[in-house]
This record gives sequence, C-alpha cells and structure tokens, in this order.
Amino acid sequence: MKMKKELGFLEVFSIASGAMISSGLFLLPAILYAKVGPGVILSYILASLLVIPTIFSSLELSTAMPKAGGAYFFIQKSLGSFIGTFAGFASWLSLCLKSAFALVGIGIFLSPFISETINLMLLVKLIAIIATVFFTIINIVSVKNSGRFQVILVILLLCILIIYALVGVDKINVHRFTPFIPFGIGRVFTVTGMVFVSFAGLTKIVSMAEEVKEPEKNLPKAMFASFFVVTSLYVLLIFITIGILTEAEFANSAIPFLVAAKKYAGNIGYIAISLAAMLAFITTGNAGLMAASRSPLAMAEDNLLPSFFGEISPKYRTPGKSIVVTAMIMIFLIAFLNIENLVKVASTMQLILFILSNASVILMRESKIVSYKPTFKTFFYPYLQIFGIIVYFFLIIEMGDLTLFMTLIFFGMSTIWYFMYSKKSGEKESALIHIVERLTSKKIRSSKLTNELMEIWKERNGITEDRFDEIIKKADILDLDEKMDIDDFFEFISKKMSINLGMESVKLYDLLIERENESSTILKKGFALPHIIINGDNKFEMLLIRAKNGINFKKERENVKIIFVIAGSADERNFHLKALMSIAQIVSEEKFEERWLNAKDITELKNIILLSNRKRG
Repeated sequence: MKMKKELGFLEVFSIASGAMISSGLFLLPAILYAKVGPGVILSYILASLLVIPTIFSSLELSTAMPKAGGAYFFIQKSLGSFIGTFAGFASWLSLCLKSAFALVGIGIFLSPFISETINLMLLVKLIAIIATVFFTIINIVSVKNSGRFQVILVILLLCILIIYALVGVDKINVHRFTPFIPFGIGRVFTVTGMVFVSFAGLTKIVSMAEEVKEPEKNLPKAMFASFFVVTSLYVLLIFITIGILTEAEFANSAIPFLVAAKKYAGNIGYIAISLAAMLAFITTGNAGLMAASRSPLAMAEDNLLPSFFGEISPKYRTPGKSIVVTAMIMIFLIAFLNIENLVKVASTMQLILFILSNASVILMRESKIVSYKPTFKTFFYPYLQIFGIIVYFFLIIEMGDLTLFMTLIFFGMSTIWYFMYSKKSGEKESALIHIVERLTSKKIRSSKLTNELMEIWKERNGITEDRFDEIIKKADILDLDEKMDIDDFFEFISKKMSINLGMESVKLYDLLIERENESSTILKKGFALPHIIINGDNKFEMLLIRAKNGINFKKERENVKIIFVIAGSADERNFHLKALMSIAQIVSEEKFEERWLNAKDITELKNIILLSNRKRG
C-alpha cells in the first residue's frame, strides 16, 4: 500500500523550517558562545554556506527518486546495501537525536516555572517524553493534519521572531562584539560542525518526498525558501541577541533569547519569546518524528529491516509501526543522553550522510543510467560535491575523538546487522555496480536498478503507459557494427521482421525499396524512418536500429546511424500516424542523438524511448 501525496509547498516549507528552528536557535547558541564568544555568528554563517553542496545534491537525487527514506534511499541505490544499511541507521539516528534534543528543549523552557523542590532534570525529561507520545499519535493519525499543524505553528513562530528582530535591532551595543573571536579561528571551525545539527531538518525533508505533491516543483522551491529564510533569521537573531546581552548574561543563560527579550521589552517580550521557543521545539519535534520514521520504512521495503517496519496503516495510510519504534528510540535518547553529546553525535551522523549524499550524485551521474532523470541538476558538478566531501571530512575530525569513537562503534554495529540480517535478504543493485560494469564484460550487466528508477520516474510524473510504450517494450533492437549500403540493409531487416509479421521477407524488401524510391525516409541528419503499409489485419511492428558505422542510404548523403522501421496493416493507419508523431517528439528531444549513440547496451537504447517526455494517450 502506497502513502498519500498530501504535502504541498507550504507543508514542505514548514516541515523543513520547523525542523531547523528550535534548539539550534534557542539552546545551541548559549552552549557555543561559551566556546567561541561572538564568533558563534561566523560559525552559523559558515555552516549555512557549507551545507549548500548537500542542498543541491539532495535536490538532484530527490527529484530523480522521490521516495520515502531520503538520504538512505539515494545512498543505497548508488553505493549498495552495505553502505546503505549504515546510511539508513545513521539517517534514522541523526533525526531521532535532533528531535530528542528539541523535545528536551520544551522541558528546559518550562524550567523557570517549576518549583526548586522538584528534581529539575527528571521533570525536563518527563515533559520531553510526554511531548514525544503526543506527536506520535498525531503522526500516526494523519500526515496531512500533521503537515497543516506544522504550517500554522511555523507561520506564528516566524512572525514572532521577525517582530523580535525589528524591535531588538535598535537596542544593539556594538561593543558587545569585541573581541569577536577571543579563542582563535580554530574554535570557530570546531563548533561549525556542531551547528550542522541546526541544518539537518532542511535536507531531511527529502525523506518524505514520496508524500509530496509534484515533488519536482515543490521540493526545490520549498527547500530554497526555507534555507534563505531560516539562515537569515539564525544570523540576524543571534547577532541582535549578542549585541543586547553582556558576556555574563549570555553565558549564564540556557535560553539567552528569553533574557534579551525581557531586557528590552519586559514581560511582554519574555512571554512572546517564550511562546516562540515553545513553538520552535514543538515544530522540530513533530517534523523530526515525521521524517525520521521514513528511514526504517524505506529500509524495510529493501529488506534491510524486518517487514513490519514497512507496513502502512490501511485506515490512516501512515507507517504506524515505524513511527512508534522511532518514538521509542527518541524516548530512550531523552532518558539517557546529555545535551552536548546529543548535539555532537547528531552532527557527526549528519556530516557522514552529507558526504555519502554528495558521493551518490557523482556515482549516479557517472553510472550513465538512462532512467536517472532528475528534474533539478546540481550546479558546478562535480567540483561542488568534491569540495563538500573534503570539508565535511575536515569538520568530522574537528568534532573530537569521543565523537569519532562513538561513530566507529555505530558503524561496527550496523556492519554486524548487515552481515547477520541484511545480506541474507539479497544484495540490491547500485550505481556503483553500473560503473564497474562499464569497465568489465557486457555479459555480467544487469538492468534491475535501471528498471527500478524507471518505475520511480513514471510514478513521479504520473505516467500511464500507452500502446506505443507496449509496442516499444516488445520491439526488437539491433545494434549493428558493420557498415552496409541501403540494399543490403533492407534485405537484412526484412528477414528480421518477416517472422513476426507473417509474410515473406522478399515482399517486405520490395515495399521498403518502393517507399524509399518515392521519397527519402531520412528525416534529419543521421536519422531515417522507413515506414510501410502491409497486407493483412491488426499487424503492427517496429524495429529500432543503431548502426555504429552507418547505413549508406544514398551516395550523396552522410551515413545514417539511427533508423526506426515501422510496418503496419491498413487498418492500423491511425495508430501508424500516432506512432510517427511520437517518434518525431522523441528524436526532437535535446541530445537524443548523443544519448542514443552512446548508450551502453540494447536495454539502455530501449529505455531512452520509454523514458522520453512525449505526450501520451
């Protein structure tokens, strides 16, 4: 059972924005300010710039493969099931960690209102756990209602933050920014890696691509809008808050925005920012749980996790069991991990996924899979991806030995799972295999991934196959190496087509020669379309040919390397004309000739026709 496509632009924008604006804005600056001072502003700017390669890569991959699971799905299809298993668990854990961090923030926010006689940390965690249960119920019942809930909360949150910025900008004391980098630039790069947790929500929205209406349009628009809006708010609001508070005020507050709002706007400001903080934590918790639960769903569909993770509720059309297990993991993390370790591990996992996502774009492009058809293509390929990979490796190293050690343990655990469970379910074909195939024998080539991507492409574009598609699927394709003149060529193809058409090859040959003598069937340079009417009823055949060294149709013309041959009975005249129109659309597509002549095998030649953007019906 498939999930409903219920998320439009506003919902996607709100889920991505809500997943970013929370602890990364209200809690993280206080932690980072103690480490780098006002230079924390630079860390946020650097993190926003360094996430750009992954934004572009994620958009390319998600518009080509709008499926549940996001980064896991891309990585598994490009690097194979072994790395895919690790990526799936890493994607799942990183969002669980981020969401748990946000939900803990709800408890911290409420701490000023709690009696000092109560065990504060215990109550903070209890509040976070109750919030997790609440969001679990909402997500199980309806992704549409959850999306609408997110839109309302995010719009209200953005309004409050914009008002905070407009009022607070006049209260800035420029002397608060000196010294700007008191502990050196190295510290700035170190905490930049931690800031990445604030941007995880932006790329994680692709985990829900299968539930997005018109993903080829809504995903790019929503992600870019969310990136520019939230990044601008991050930098502006942190800048204003540092300019308002003294060093002691900033360092001694868990939520510096509350202190700043109360300082310049009194109780009204305090209440407004308190509401904004609560909204931010709620939106991140809700969005994080939604996106995180799609990773185990996708892994179950690939047999890398038990099948119950992939079960869709018949009543609600949501992955209920996956949502419940994800919530249980979040509750465990809330109960047993401290905040700073939460941030570091989540950021490290996110950086690893960024590396693998950028590598996935390179592998998918270089595999030359004809059914890989993204509607958005990343700029400056492959230099942007290579730059991103190098920088993310550097940031992971800067995160510290403890984080690296925890990551290695996690990788070891996923490796054990792969060999004990995932590998038994069968290795999935990947783009990496296609690259290897290009360097090895044609005999070992496979088309599983190509066909899978084709089905995704049809689903993405709402394609319903018509009769022309069915004809192409059954049609013979010839890949000729030898050079021929037109007479030998017509004699050769007449013999090929005579069996399926149930007529003598000599009669076919005569009809082809007669048609060519009436007027040349060369429609454009390098392409010919011989088509004839034959006797009989309900007969229609096509033969597609790539002649690598060319067919000499006429001495005064260049050799023809692309030939489509059509033979149909008189009662098929209408479809005959439709087929000619379809072929005209196909060969008019950009770089058609280049793709046809460079196709690696017969399967790819056929898929070039099946994956065309011609009008169907």
